[in-house]
Amino acid sequence: MIRSFFGIDKNPFNMDDIKLLDNQQDIYDILKVHSQQGGLCLLMGEPGTGKTIIKESIKQNADKKMVIVTVSRTLHTYINTIKILCQAFNIDFSGTYFKCEKRLIEEAYSLNRQGKMLILIIDDAHLMDINTLRRLRLLFEDFPKSHNIILIGQPALLYNMSLKVNEDIKSRVTYSTIMPKLNPDAIREFILSQLDKVTLAHNIFTDDALELIIRSSDGILRRVRNLCLSCMLEAVRSRKRSIDLDIVNSVLIQPHWRKENDIEYL
Repeated sequence: MIRSFFGIDKNPFNMDDIKLLDNQQDIYDILKVHSQQGGLCLLMGEPGTGKTIIKESIKQNADKKMVIVTVSRTLHTYINTIKILCQAFNIDFSGTYFKCEKRLIEEAYSLNRQGKMLILIIDDAHLMDINTLRRLRLLFEDFPKSHNIILIGQPALLYNMSLKVNEDIKSRVTYSTIMPKLNPDAIREFILSQLDKVTLAHNIFTDDALELIIRSSDGILRRVRNLCLSCMLEAVRSRKRSIDLDIVNSVLIQPHWRKENDIEYL
């Protein structure tokens, strides 16, 4: 609908085609170095700050020497998590979890003998039971030392690790970072670069509308993207070629964009 109305060939603000911003590129480069040396890395941030973009960049830019394994279903028990890992490695996951562990270790060493680097990414790691994470840590101790584990989650992940009882996990962290919120200039640059990718003129957003979007997004990349797309859909509905303050305000009045203290409960 947006493509047809604005006469463009590509979907605007497509998450599969978003270039890393400067701060994201720095984090990506550091993670890549650690992936070559081995270790345990923590990538944390509030929802929507760009963690997924970095994860997808690691997967998409992996060379032939890298084997990337991603685990996203982190609410499972340890046994089911082991089976998920086996499935990701394309190895048999039947039998006891002890046999599954043995196959995983053998596969890790097989990859190591082939000169390949193993990068294991566990997404939403803050949701994982800490005992499951500890048991995984013990399993990974038997992997070749060149492998790298990247735990992606919200800042609560670091809080859980800071507890004295979890010092055995935290002490193995070789790199950690918290994704910062975007500053106004970075948000503006992101929006304009996305318009360039689909060959839309920058003035499709009026200056006032652009400033309101920047303020309302609170530095969260996902909010920027969703707000811009919602405004474009509203422009299509209103049959307007330019997105002005009226359109942005008509989107922001929706309850999910309003702050809690601005909502009247009946």
